[in-house]
Amino acid sequence: MARQQKNKHSSRGRTRSKNGRLSVLGRHILFSLFEAQEPLGRKDLLKQSQQQGYSSSEINDEITNVLSRGLAESKGKSRLTLNRAATYYTGFLEMKPAGFGFATDLRPVGKKREKLEDPYISRSGLLSARHGDKILILVNTKNHRRNPEGEVLGIIERGSQNLAGFYYQEGSRLVVYPEDPRFPFHVVLDSLPHSDTKLDDGDAVIVSLESDSSSPSQVHGQIAEVLGNPHRLEVQIRMIVEKYGLPTTFSPEALREAKQVEANPGTASREDLRDVLHYTIDGEDAKDFDDAVGVVQLSNGYRLYVSIADVAAYVKPGSFLDAEAYERGTSIYFPNAVLPMLPEELSNNLCSLIPEKDRLTVTAVLDFDRQGVVLGKRFCRSIIRSSKRFTYKTIKKIIVDRDEEIRRHFKPYLTPLKWATKLAEAPQRQRMKRGSVALTITEAEIQLDENGSVATIEAKQRSFANQLIEEFMLAANMAVAETFAERGNELLYRIHEKPDPDKVKEFGSIAQAFGLEPEGAEPTPQWYNSLVTQVAGTPKEFILNSLLLRTLQQARYSPDNAGHFGLGAPNYTHFTSPIRRYADLIVHRLLAAFLLAEDKSSKKLPPVRGRSLKEAGLYLSERERNGISAEREMAERLKCRFMEPRVGERFKAIISFISDTIFFVDLIDQFVSGVVHLSSLTDDYYLHDWKRHRLVGDITGKVLQIGDIIEVELTEVDVLSQKIYFAPTS
Repeated sequence: MARQQKNKHSSRGRTRSKNGRLSVLGRHILFSLFEAQEPLGRKDLLKQSQQQGYSSSEINDEITNVLSRGLAESKGKSRLTLNRAATYYTGFLEMKPAGFGFATDLRPVGKKREKLEDPYISRSGLLSARHGDKILILVNTKNHRRNPEGEVLGIIERGSQNLAGFYYQEGSRLVVYPEDPRFPFHVVLDSLPHSDTKLDDGDAVIVSLESDSSSPSQVHGQIAEVLGNPHRLEVQIRMIVEKYGLPTTFSPEALREAKQVEANPGTASREDLRDVLHYTIDGEDAKDFDDAVGVVQLSNGYRLYVSIADVAAYVKPGSFLDAEAYERGTSIYFPNAVLPMLPEELSNNLCSLIPEKDRLTVTAVLDFDRQGVVLGKRFCRSIIRSSKRFTYKTIKKIIVDRDEEIRRHFKPYLTPLKWATKLAEAPQRQRMKRGSVALTITEAEIQLDENGSVATIEAKQRSFANQLIEEFMLAANMAVAETFAERGNELLYRIHEKPDPDKVKEFGSIAQAFGLEPEGAEPTPQWYNSLVTQVAGTPKEFILNSLLLRTLQQARYSPDNAGHFGLGAPNYTHFTSPIRRYADLIVHRLLAAFLLAEDKSSKKLPPVRGRSLKEAGLYLSERERNGISAEREMAERLKCRFMEPRVGERFKAIISFISDTIFFVDLIDQFVSGVVHLSSLTDDYYLHDWKRHRLVGDITGKVLQIGDIIEVELTEVDVLSQKIYFAPTS
């Protein structure tokens, strides 16, 4: 429901701003015209604005102002409408802790316009908008900044009304300070909840905010739930859930639908592939098995079967299950918990490709020659029976380590796995030859003990077993995308656009600081790979790969195919994980509708839950980014808990970033990053040479450079703000 917030106006708020911005009254008038969606009479505007505390003369002056600036138009003698040729956009407010924000996910109001960088919104341009609100903004595209500047005209819809924060009693005032720094205000409580729950200063709470607020720095609210000690792990998880708006339960209707789903609906028209040897390969802790594979040898190469759980057979458009899966967009994985996209009855049972169970699937059948070139591809709705559940560790022991005892135990699978190994190696060579970015990003694996404490943080082990299954999934995803592109049917592609030129240019100076020479000026996949090769096997490898990753754009979902830069693929989509990604479920539905239907000439797209593919792509891309952020923050919180008892210990670290007042280090033997304040460097006064990404001692001339290895001491850990601080030992 759209709303305009009431404001306590100062005389300044009633006049035109000298910097060209609209007054508060001007914004109110324009937002009223936007809400009306049709011409609005001057009398109606006068009545609405007088309720806000303005006089008739002020209102008439401001109406004249917005008309003269071309922001509104006259319709007849006494009616006004929004001039949709002006640069109005709707978007979502993304606040920064410093008190300013950006408008994201922009949609133009009126005619189509060129894509803008996210508009910057200053503190004075916010009105009473908060992080996550859907807003109407007016954008000034004539400034010379990279990001244009915008000002909020009104709040179309409030974001989350619940916040996690910390309770304090300050004299006679009861306040909650939001844990999320993107909400730079405090919440004033009019009263405490009527319960026996004891509240201590610093306790974590969930607070419900009042919708209307006249001040951007002070909001009224009520405590909805007391969480207790914020250092407890379960409280930390709950605070992340609130911060990122993650659903944790399914509605009774969705759960009822999941229980009522037939085990094998409509098997008669499916291709029976139960005689084809299929198996799954996943991590040790995996519970939902999206994909099973099988490889058979042909006279001229190999045939690959990639069979994916047919979630679309169970989750129908318009159902409660579908609506809630779309809302989530993706499953969220924490080291100690999973927030699934689908109820467990489906994700861990009916849709999961459990060994020795008949399961409905959609299968990509791909024929390769011995060099890894695709000779043919087809798709079918199928029924399979997975023969075995393998883990990456077991496959590594069979293929890489050639463990004799393990190989004897799995003797019937040795020949099929040999075929799979030979096949996986060939497409990988073809992909690298075609131009695929080969960054090596080592991920941290956090293991918890039985008490929920962090036991270890180690490098996530990767071997050829991981690469094998990844190559098969990539092949299937590309085959689906290529088929849709060849037919001219629309698809929800997974696109990865070319790197940001400004970020690449900035990285060039860092590369020089590393003593590296990129091959050529154009950032092609080969350009990236040449840099990675130069530091392979050195302590600088992790830092360089991380810095290179920052130059790449984020992959996203879109029906407008722009190719996939990172894979060097002109056509790519996500097809292989419909249990945990809604985008894959959309692709399955499109595959069924256009490739498997009798009328294969149709190009008309059905709606996705009443939305276009473009809308779905934007929403699911945002849900993916939100989920990744939540997973990363959970990992950072756990790392802080792991390091907290180690204050005073010394570590080897590599300098990863330098600024005027601080530099960042990554510990070499632990997957932990932290901050070093320049004030902790006591042997000299250091100056920041920003062109060469280094610090230089003013007296000694001592140099500290990105990529240097130093010894640091852990000085402080702030679990609640996820900050870890170090100081050099010499």
